Amino acid sequence: MRGAEGREVRDLLWQNIRLEPAAARVVDTPAFQRLRYVRQLGHAFLVYPGATHSRFEHALGAYHLACRALARLGERGDLAGLGAEDTLLIRLGALLHDIGHYPFSHALEEEGFASHEALADAHLAREPLAGALAAAGIPDAAARLGALIRGTSGHPLAGLISGSLDLDKIDYLKRDALMCGVPYGEIDVDRLLACLAVVGSEGARAVGVLEKGLSALESLLFAKYQMYRNVYWHHAVRGATAMFRRLVREAAAAGALDAARLPGATDDALMHDLAATDRTGLAAALRERRLHKRALELAPADLPAPVPAFVWADARRLARAEDALAARLGLAPGALLVDYPHKPAMLGLDLPIVRQDGRVGRLGEGGWPGRMDLPRLGGDLAESARRLRVFTAPRARVRAEDLFDVLDAEVRAG
Repeated sequence: MRGAEGREVRDLLWQNIRLEPAAARVVDTPAFQRLRYVRQLGHAFLVYPGATHSRFEHALGAYHLACRALARLGERGDLAGLGAEDTLLIRLGALLHDIGHYPFSHALEEEGFASHEALADAHLAREPLAGALAAAGIPDAAARLGALIRGTSGHPLAGLISGSLDLDKIDYLKRDALMCGVPYGEIDVDRLLACLAVVGSEGARAVGVLEKGLSALESLLFAKYQMYRNVYWHHAVRGATAMFRRLVREAAAAGALDAARLPGATDDALMHDLAATDRTGLAAALRERRLHKRALELAPADLPAPVPAFVWADARRLARAEDALAARLGLAPGALLVDYPHKPAMLGLDLPIVRQDGRVGRLGEGGWPGRMDLPRLGGDLAESARRLRVFTAPRARVRAEDLFDVLDAEVRAG
């Protein structure tokens, strides 16, 4: 079988990534190879031309970091009581954490489709990936990996796969910054990995951080804020995302989108299918980078009233409000789009900290006495990164009063 002896992969970010035989067998499956054709950052390449990297290389990077983290934990003796099966499970969990990912980053999840974590189980249970996992010798591998990916596992090392300090974050922040050509993804990776620990916390063992690693944790927090503020939520990236979401919304309403095929789709295949039946012109506009332009942008501090939750939580109601505001301005349906990204936990922190005297505390909602209140700071930064935006094609002038009149009318209509 290909991959039976393992292999080494050259990677732009981490240089050499050594795949053990079990990982190489997983990589060779069609389910994993699909990730080559799913871009990591969706439509960000329309703004940052280098951002064409894929979920495939990101998954390899997360696996590489899992190998490094486990090696450091083993050197410190933190893996006592955990066998080779446990550590292999974690390495494969890192490798497969995005196996259920849709095309175009998180746009489809924003549109109301099931999360990519929830879709992982179906991929893990399907051949030939299921056979590759069975060959690894881990009992109930699909179920246990699915729990790790969803964040519901009780495994002591589960925090390396899903949590405040999962290895996925370290790789994507470093990789995305590199590929976009921006200086915002600086993280003290070596220090962070060196300060990982497996500790007793609230009656169970879990992944935490030594107190001396808090400065490295701060670097991760600020890097993530900077990347959201300048890359992931860049106005043109969000404008393209809003166009794509509306395109998907119209296709679904017309019965031209088979939702069952989305988990196995790739970026180009999905766009081909959408373009074949598109009556909005949005597919061609995205392909040719004729993006809707900002007509209004409001920071959280400048909002005249609270933004109703349906703006980010109910695509059907949002479409009604968009078209009502478009009609008020004499624009066609779909020519005006509203966007207000919502990810309140994006900078959340909740993990055990090993103090210098050996006591274990928790860095959570209450912060850390005598130090910077990282959780509260994270919440403040996450909110400050948001922008309520209206995009139009053609260009138009949109007043905040008109926008909030329409949003209020939709709230009253229920």
